[in-house]
Amino acid sequence: MLKVYGNSKGNLCDGISRRDFLSIGSIGMGGISLPQLLQAETVNSGTSSHKALIMIYMAGAPPHQDLWDPKPDAPSEYRGDLGAIPTNIDGIQIGELMPHMAKIMDKCVAIRSVIGAPNGSHDSFMCYTGRKGSTLNSKGQPPGGWPSIGSALSRLIGASDPRTPPFIGLAPKAGHPPYGSSGMPGYLGVQHSPFRPSGPGMKDMVLNGITTRRLSQRKDLLQSFDQMRRDLDATGKIEGLDGFTQQAFSLLTSSRLANALNIEKEDPKVRERYGKGDPKNVGDGAPKNNEHFLIARRLVEAGARCVTLNFGRWDFHSNNTKGMKEHAPIFDQGLSALIEDLHERGMDKDVTVCAWGEFGRTPKLNKNAGRDHWPNVSCALLAGGGMPTGKIIGSTDKIAAEADDRPVHMGEVMATLYYNMGIDPNTTTLPDLTGRPHYLVDGWRPMPELI
Repeated sequence: MLKVYGNSKGNLCDGISRRDFLSIGSIGMGGISLPQLLQAETVNSGTSSHKALIMIYMAGAPPHQDLWDPKPDAPSEYRGDLGAIPTNIDGIQIGELMPHMAKIMDKCVAIRSVIGAPNGSHDSFMCYTGRKGSTLNSKGQPPGGWPSIGSALSRLIGASDPRTPPFIGLAPKAGHPPYGSSGMPGYLGVQHSPFRPSGPGMKDMVLNGITTRRLSQRKDLLQSFDQMRRDLDATGKIEGLDGFTQQAFSLLTSSRLANALNIEKEDPKVRERYGKGDPKNVGDGAPKNNEHFLIARRLVEAGARCVTLNFGRWDFHSNNTKGMKEHAPIFDQGLSALIEDLHERGMDKDVTVCAWGEFGRTPKLNKNAGRDHWPNVSCALLAGGGMPTGKIIGSTDKIAAEADDRPVHMGEVMATLYYNMGIDPNTTTLPDLTGRPHYLVDGWRPMPELI
């Protein structure tokens, strides 16, 4: 059995649910778990490009003042107990709990003036789409809902290797569902949902010791369930599932994906550099699991176009300093290891890394020494993708309350991510369920500072 490190209870997804796997087994054949995300359409799938995106959603919204936008000269009730440290770029300081990142800021871009959060509600939707909306309902969205960037990349270019799903989400199930989202497929349909690996199900990803006769039986069984799956799907978006069969067996009979998920195959020194973190969910949020950073790198090497992972629960309404000390050092180790690893492997020109949350935190500490929700301004950290790095974009006022110089809308960040993938977000369209075409972003253009 393949053990996927990160959670001994295998809660890297919503159990073995229909949206994560099509389970065909427990009927005397040993069981097959068939990933539901299988490419029905892979436009330009024959490309040799290895361009990919790793997006880290910092669940709960991190305090921008303690990460990339410290205000050491602000009054104590605004700056808090945490200070700033210099980086390897003259004149640039970041939060004191990020010493590993400080050493590699020449490889990064910190955006201090991110705007566009629709409100102060906890939802990953804006981070995955660049648009206003909700993970929990599609009110105000086109029929089927807006797709996440991972689903759009799955639809537009597919995986760089057919044995690997193009869109993979490492988010575990969370008490607050938007914290556990890996990105929704929206009107692109379930075939472009993220593949979400699970510990118990991964043993079936490789058919070790299966005879040709038994494989034939399983194929017949799979085909016999096609009509039932269509009947059970309430959304009406599963038409064409018959076309998945060949790709399904390509995945099941290949060890490529399983090997990528098995970090026991990684150099122990590399694993030590990333660290383990904590695989358990933080409250109703996500784990602080550094092995997910390493798995993400291994998955894009194996051919994935987009890998999303969710980190922690940065919602520090009380004792902000304690929360940051429990989160930031682990995050600092994992994120810096990922960025350095991509450079050392020559992947930094092709793989873009984006780390951000849904909004920022109040400039003034509350009566419990915490910071509340603040949609006015937040921050983001970008790396790789062939971008010119070693810079800060934008600024906030002296108490980090409002964007001052160069406000950057979340849609601009999203447009830049598409641009790094070789896609023009302002000319490329995708049709919703009625056939109406939609641009990938709401008119926002890639950031000129990064292209």
